[in-house]
Amino acid sequence: MMRWIAEVEGAEHKRAAGEVPPLPSRPKDAAAMNTAVEIRRPEAMTAAEQVLRSTAVRQPADRDHEAAEDAAAHVQVLELNEALLRPQEPEPSEIAAEVIGLRLKFPGVPDLLFRDLSLSIRQGEKVLLLGPSGCGKSTLLQVLGGVIPRVTEVPLKAERLKVPESAGMVFQDPDTQFCMPYVDEELAFVLENLTVPREEMRPRIEAALREVGLNLPDIHVPIGSLSQGMKQRLALASALLLAPDTLLLDEPSALLDPEGRSAIWTAVRRVSERRTVIVVEHRIDEVLDWMDRVIVFRDDGSVLADGSAAEVFSRYRGKLREYGIWYPGAWDDALWGAAAAPVSAEEAPRQERRSEVLAAEGWHLPDRTAAPEIGALEPGAARGGDGLAQSAAAASAMCESELRAGRSDRPKAQSEAAPPAAGGAFDEPLLRLERFRVLRGGREVCAVEQAAVMPGDLIALTGPNGAGKSSLLLGLMGLLPRQGVCQFGAAFPASRREERQTAAKHAAFVFQNPEFQFVTNRVQDEVAFTLRGEAEEAALTAAQAGGASWKRRLTRRVATLSPADRRRRARLAAEMEQEAARRASACLESFGLGGYEDRHPYLLSLGQKRRLSVASAVVTHKPLLLLDEPTFGQDAQNAFAILRLCEELRAAGHAVLMITHEPEIAERLATQVWRIEEGRLTSAKPTGRSRMDGILLSKGGEAE
Repeated sequence: MMRWIAEVEGAEHKRAAGEVPPLPSRPKDAAAMNTAVEIRRPEAMTAAEQVLRSTAVRQPADRDHEAAEDAAAHVQVLELNEALLRPQEPEPSEIAAEVIGLRLKFPGVPDLLFRDLSLSIRQGEKVLLLGPSGCGKSTLLQVLGGVIPRVTEVPLKAERLKVPESAGMVFQDPDTQFCMPYVDEELAFVLENLTVPREEMRPRIEAALREVGLNLPDIHVPIGSLSQGMKQRLALASALLLAPDTLLLDEPSALLDPEGRSAIWTAVRRVSERRTVIVVEHRIDEVLDWMDRVIVFRDDGSVLADGSAAEVFSRYRGKLREYGIWYPGAWDDALWGAAAAPVSAEEAPRQERRSEVLAAEGWHLPDRTAAPEIGALEPGAARGGDGLAQSAAAASAMCESELRAGRSDRPKAQSEAAPPAAGGAFDEPLLRLERFRVLRGGREVCAVEQAAVMPGDLIALTGPNGAGKSSLLLGLMGLLPRQGVCQFGAAFPASRREERQTAAKHAAFVFQNPEFQFVTNRVQDEVAFTLRGEAEEAALTAAQAGGASWKRRLTRRVATLSPADRRRRARLAAEMEQEAARRASACLESFGLGGYEDRHPYLLSLGQKRRLSVASAVVTHKPLLLLDEPTFGQDAQNAFAILRLCEELRAAGHAVLMITHEPEIAERLATQVWRIEEGRLTSAKPTGRSRMDGILLSKGGEAE
C-alpha cells in the first residue's frame, strides 16, 4: 500500500509539472466523489470508501495500475473529506433565496437601511425573521421575493441577489396586494395566470377559502366589505393557490382571531412540508415549533443572531429584551403578578376569576405553571432572578401608595388635563349604551342592548373576525349611522352633526388601518394637527364665553384688524404653534418615533404607522380612548409602551375600549371583557380586576 501511495504521489508531482496527463478516473470512482459532494458531511468519507470497496474484485491484468488508481482515489477522498470538515457555503442549486452585500436606501431618508447584509436561505428551510419595528424585516422580505426592485423601484446594491423562481407572498397590509374588486375574481385571477380551465376554477377557489377558514355564504362579495382579518385570509388563499416553491409571509396572522390564526398556520404547515417558508411574525409562540432557523436583526438592520430557536432564545435573551424584540416569556417579564413575581393570596382568586371568564369566552390561555422561556426547546434556560420580583413588588407598592395620596408619577404632558373622574364623578359612566344599533347600507351590523363604560375601565372587545367589532367603534364615533341611546358623559346631542361633534369631544379613535386617519404629509404634523384643532376649539370656546364682540374680533379677517391686534394675533399663533410642536415632539419621542418628524407617514413601517395613529389620538387626553387592535404589528417594546399608556390613562380616571385578539391583554389587563358574535354584544363580564387597581405594566416592558 505504501508503495502504491508513493507512486501516486510521484505521479501527482509529474502531473503538476505538466510532464504527464492526469490519470483517468473510472466511473465508480467518479460516483464516489459525487456521493461525497452530495452528502456534504464528514460521513461522505464512509460513503466513498464503500463505493471503492465495491471494486475489490479485479481482473489479473493491470492489477498494479488499478491499485494505483484506487490509491489515488483514496487520497482524493481524504482531501475532500478534510475540506468537508470546514464550514461550507451552500451550492447555488441548494439556495432558495440569497443576498450578498446588500445595501438599500429609501428616497428622502438619509441613512442606509442595510449595510452589506448577507444571508442565504436553503431550499426547504423554514426561517423566522425577528427584529424591532422598523428594522427592515418587511423590506428584506420584498427584496428576497423580488418585489424590490422589480415592482417597487428602490435604490439598492448587492454583490449577489437570488430570488426564488416561484414565490408566493402575503403582504403585511392585505389591501396592497388585491387586484380585483370581488373575492372570487381575485382568486380566479390567480388561476387564470396558471392556465387552469374555467370549469375547474370554482372547486379550487372554494377549497382554498375553506383551507384558510374564510367561510362566506357567497364568494362573489366585494373585498372592501370584508374585515381586515378576513382580508388576510383571502390574501393567504391567493398565495396558496399559486402552489409556489417559496412562501414569503409578512405577519399573515396579525389581524386574526385565535381560531383564524390556528387555521392559517395549520394550512401553511400542511402545504409547506417541502417548500421554503420565510416568515415575519411577532406572535412567535405559534410558529417556533416548526421553524428550522431564527434570524434576529438589530434596529439598524444588521444581524444580531442566526441559529435554531433554542440557541437564539437562550443565548441572546438579554439582547432581545434590550432591543424590545418578542421572546417566549416577554409577557411574564413585563406584567406584574405574572411568573416574574409570586402571585399574592389576594391576586390569586382574581386571576382564577379572569381565567374562568376568558375560558368561557373561548380563549385558549397558556399554562401559567409552565416555564415561559421556551422550556421545551432549551431545558434549564435562565429565568429572571429574584431582583426582578422584588423590584416589581416595590414599584407596585409605591404606585398604590401614590394613588392613595392623590399623586401621580405620569409625565407632565399627561397630567395637564384634569381626569374626568375628578370631583367625585368616578361612579358616573363615561359612555352609556341602550338599545344601540349600528347600520351599514341600512342593514344592522352590530347591536348592544345595554352597556356602560366607567372611569378606570380597560375593556377588551373580543370576538371572531367579521363579527362587527370595528363597526361598533365606528358607530360610537358617528362615522356609521346609528340608532338608540349613545350618551357620552352628560351630553345629549340633538342632531346627527351634534352626535359626531360630541363623540369627537369626548373620545379619541384609532382606526384598524392607520392610513385611514392620516391627513398631512409629515409625521410631526399628524400629531400637531390634532393639537391645533384642540387649540382652535379652545379659542372659540373662550370667545363665546367672552361675548359676541370677542367672537367677532377673533373671526374677523386679518385685513380688517388694527396693527396692534394683528401683532397680538400673530404672536398668539406663533406661541400656539410652538407649543403644538413641543408637545408633538414629546409625544413622538414617547412612542419611539423620534427622528422621524420630517418623514412622510406613508413611508413608515406598518408598526410605526400604528404608533403614529395612536400618538395622534391620545395626545389630547380625551376621557375615552377607542382602539382598534392597537398592538398588531408591534415589537415587544412598543406594544408594552402602548399598553402602559392605556394603564396610565386608566389610572388617571380615563377609560379605554380596545378591540384585541391578544388573550394576554384580556386576561391580565382588562377590567371587563365584551364579546361580539354575529353582530351582537353577547356578553359583558367583569374579569375581577378593579377599576381602582394601580398600573400593572412596567416601563419599557421591564420591571421597575
